[in-house]
Amino acid sequence: MTDIVLVPGMCHGGWCYADLGAELRRRGHRVLPITLTGVAERAHLLSGTVNLDTHIEDLTALLAAEDVRDAVLAGHSYGGMVITGAADRMPERVSALVYLDAMVPGDGDSCWDLASENERRWYLDVTGDGCATRPLPFFDPRATPHPLASVLQPLRLTGGLERVRRRTYAYATGWDGPSPFTATYERLREDPAWRVFAVDGGHNLMRDAPDDLVRILTESAGQ
Repeated sequence: MTDIVLVPGMCHGGWCYADLGAELRRRGHRVLPITLTGVAERAHLLSGTVNLDTHIEDLTALLAAEDVRDAVLAGHSYGGMVITGAADRMPERVSALVYLDAMVPGDGDSCWDLASENERRWYLDVTGDGCATRPLPFFDPRATPHPLASVLQPLRLTGGLERVRRRTYAYATGWDGPSPFTATYERLREDPAWRVFAVDGGHNLMRDAPDDLVRILTESAGQ
């Protein structure tokens, strides 16, 4: 059994992993989906001070509270920022990182820095109080606004991330238009330190390619 922790992308809660998590549990893993502060069932905690550090602390607090060891941390889209920061802070609890069509930041990068121009225009479509980015119209009806400060704050790394050697990237090939993650995919597939997969599905790989994700996550758990 492996602990697999699942971090959603912007505007989504842990609910987006319901089907994927059920299948991973059926295979014997302990699965811990997280909802980040200010989103979904935690939307009542949204404020202008909820930032990337808040979301990293959400994840590190879960790892400590659940006594997670040798975990696979998987992050979708913006969730790549969060799993990177948490692994840097608690490398002793993490055995592998899996990026699901996600941001792969370095020290000093923000989600804004890594985003395409189209994504930046979306980020600036904010709620009336200016605290959060609105969900896109085609998102699941359960999607809620996402804390804007979390996409603007740079990530600070301290060197702990280097202790986590097992890294996997799942690239979605089925975007309706250019993928903002193509450059990341092309860079990582040339890096022998990474396992890289091109997955036939849109950005919402949990919906479009659950079988592929189960295989990728299971292999990462048993690597």
